Amino acid sequence: MTVTCIRWAQWVATWNQSTRTHEFTTNVDVVFDDSILWIGADYAGRVDVEIDGRDRFVMPGLINVHSHPSSEPIKKGFREEFGNPQMHMSPLYDRAFMLQTNDAGARAGLQYSIAELLTSGVTSVVDLSFPYEGWVDTMAATGVRSWLVPSFASSHWSTTNGHSVDYVWDEPRGHRLLDEAVALGIEAERHVSGRVSAMLGPAQIDTCTEDLLMTALAAALDNGWKLHTHAAQSLVEFNEMTRRHGLTPVQWAGSIGLLGPDCILAHAMFVDEHSDTHWPGRNDRTLLAETGTGVAHCPGVFARNGQALEDLGGYVRQGIRLGIGTDSFPLNMLEEMRIAAVLARVVTGDVGSVTTAEVFHAATVGGAELVDRPDLGRLSVGAKADVVLVDLTNPAMMPIRDPLRSLIYTAADRAICDVFVDGEHVVVDGVVTTIDIESVCKELQVIRDQAEAESALHHWNGLSAAEVAPLSLPVATELSAGLGPLIVAT
Repeated sequence: MTVTCIRWAQWVATWNQSTRTHEFTTNVDVVFDDSILWIGADYAGRVDVEIDGRDRFVMPGLINVHSHPSSEPIKKGFREEFGNPQMHMSPLYDRAFMLQTNDAGARAGLQYSIAELLTSGVTSVVDLSFPYEGWVDTMAATGVRSWLVPSFASSHWSTTNGHSVDYVWDEPRGHRLLDEAVALGIEAERHVSGRVSAMLGPAQIDTCTEDLLMTALAAALDNGWKLHTHAAQSLVEFNEMTRRHGLTPVQWAGSIGLLGPDCILAHAMFVDEHSDTHWPGRNDRTLLAETGTGVAHCPGVFARNGQALEDLGGYVRQGIRLGIGTDSFPLNMLEEMRIAAVLARVVTGDVGSVTTAEVFHAATVGGAELVDRPDLGRLSVGAKADVVLVDLTNPAMMPIRDPLRSLIYTAADRAICDVFVDGEHVVVDGVVTTIDIESVCKELQVIRDQAEAESALHHWNGLSAAEVAPLSLPVATELSAGLGPLIVAT
């Protein structure tokens, strides 16, 4: 096993187990094989590979607890500003799934997404996708640590008018897909790489029956897995669940026994005290905290539609187990962390409402707790060697005072130079070694163009992608006088 030594690392985000906080350590050696062997001065043991750390900030790999890497990249340029005002700004029910693709497209999307995640410092990713051929092997080949979460449901959304949602129910199909998800999870955990794990993913709390949810939870527990579902993610869903049950989505989940440390909710945003729900009481956050339920916070995709979780710092200080995910594109964890911190301060009007340390904790140790891996998300002897190196000489990082703030608020992925997963060097000088990103991008362009050509087939009123989401600028048909001839792209 290769022993790597980062010699005299200028800054290191080390884990203090006694205080359960990250802290800065300076000018030390960080040594690892597949696990951290040493953090301290003047390491004198065997070294196979030595890296000069004098201009490096070393930190633990980030843990993305909620993403859809197979489907989201082809929506770039399409999904940024098309929330439906007639559905409380959510695009989920009439347009978010207009661009669809096949198994080859899903594999290309996955590779593209993981490359982006790795270069933003992510070493562990939770992937919620509908199953497709080659999912397990393609994920394993990227070198990232992963949890595959096959999606299934008792119903799917439909609309005939663009302003109300119908549910098309097929309960037997939901249970068949659950059985297939269990089989896929078992296959994933047997993969020779040892880096692929599983969860079970009933798709949304409003599209699943109580029976399917509780059967899925029992199956997850039988296999030692977590259950991961979307809940309290839109006002449409909130209003539907309160209409059905007289309870908020979080309260209904609690009433059937779904909540607890083995359950992760994405996004738990529209709770009883959110100003948009106009629902009495302040019970949902307390219920999440008391049951130990995990929350996957993904602010970016909602911010694009003018929506936000209110008071992220309040969730943290109430003791809710919190991780951060990217959900949609960009699959850039550092950008997501920045949005999380800035939005939290905007919606509360308080710069102290959430700290950089709290956001970093959620993206590392918080995520590790949600996936039940106390050996991840931290740099301490014995933890897995999921390690990220930041180039302190990158102009976006300079001048240096606090490398974590500079990374999150300014430099982001531009300063990530090297990433190790299980001690394997998967990003070298900013380049992903496990994915041919140039070829993947070319393939993805063809796939995206085909998906757009077929987009009208997946809209309730037959509208095309161009009609639902026109280009941000009109396409010129002629140029003004004095600007020369019109050059038309072919």
